[in-house]
Amino acid sequence: MADPYSTLGVARGASEAEIKSAYRKLAKELHPDKNKDNPKASEKFSDVTKAYDILSDKTKRGQFDRGEIDGDGNPAMPFGYGGGGGFRGDPRGQQGGFGGFGGEGADFGDIFEGLFGGRGGGGGPFGGGGFGGRSAPPAKGANVAYRLSVSFIDAATQAPQRITLADGGTIDLKLPAGVETGTQMRLAGKGQPGPGGNGDGIVTITVKDHPFFVREGANIRLDLPVTLSEAVKGAKVKVPTVDGPVMLSIPAGSSSGKVMRLKGKGFSQKGGSRGDQLVRLMIDVPEDDADLAKLIEAWTDTRAVRADLGV
Repeated sequence: MADPYSTLGVARGASEAEIKSAYRKLAKELHPDKNKDNPKASEKFSDVTKAYDILSDKTKRGQFDRGEIDGDGNPAMPFGYGGGGGFRGDPRGQQGGFGGFGGEGADFGDIFEGLFGGRGGGGGPFGGGGFGGRSAPPAKGANVAYRLSVSFIDAATQAPQRITLADGGTIDLKLPAGVETGTQMRLAGKGQPGPGGNGDGIVTITVKDHPFFVREGANIRLDLPVTLSEAVKGAKVKVPTVDGPVMLSIPAGSSSGKVMRLKGKGFSQKGGSRGDQLVRLMIDVPEDDADLAKLIEAWTDTRAVRADLGV
């Protein structure tokens, strides 16, 4: 794939807002639903989505800028990365162990072994089983730290994820309810081998931003453009959700800022329920529309709509 900056038509120093704006514009133009007879548009839509995936993720963008990955997100170096959305940790479980990410990988070994008895698990401060004179049990192997980057939609719907382990094997993970950036999952026995058994794998999750969905706790907020005609006369319109498009009935006489609720279309929560999707209507008025201007000339709204503001 080409340079993601060129694909989105932005400069290398573009801000996050500029990148998001460029993607939304291109996605709107190239969406397959609007170009059913143009397969090239579908290919371009896929390209701009891949480009946005890289540039909207600070880690991936930094890797691309440093030449560590290519425009498809594949490693430019022969080793140091996992696969399938998961990233290989340092087999030694030491700091800097996120397999080529260049960041400071947390050493979870000291933390979790101290909490769960993985180190000197005899129970006493003398490491020998208290006062019984017994020798300490064999130590487990080191834990291995992993990072898993998850799409916004997958996190909301708890879609299964596949991660590549340090030994080259793969494992499918079920995301926990309420997952968010910083959530950690423990993979029992998936760490390094040791005299007392294998250590564990510790997976730290990052949930990526979405181009138009915004998370608010368990709810998801969406600004939905509607035409003046749809707002005045009322209409049934298609609305995107993390579960796929649904139809929404807009009441006649709706104003910009009106919020409508789609039950159960938010993030999964502990206990089995889901949050809602909050849809805010945003009336999109065309510029320089002669027919609309002519229509409005014959009508005047005499209401004091700013009276509550004291003006």
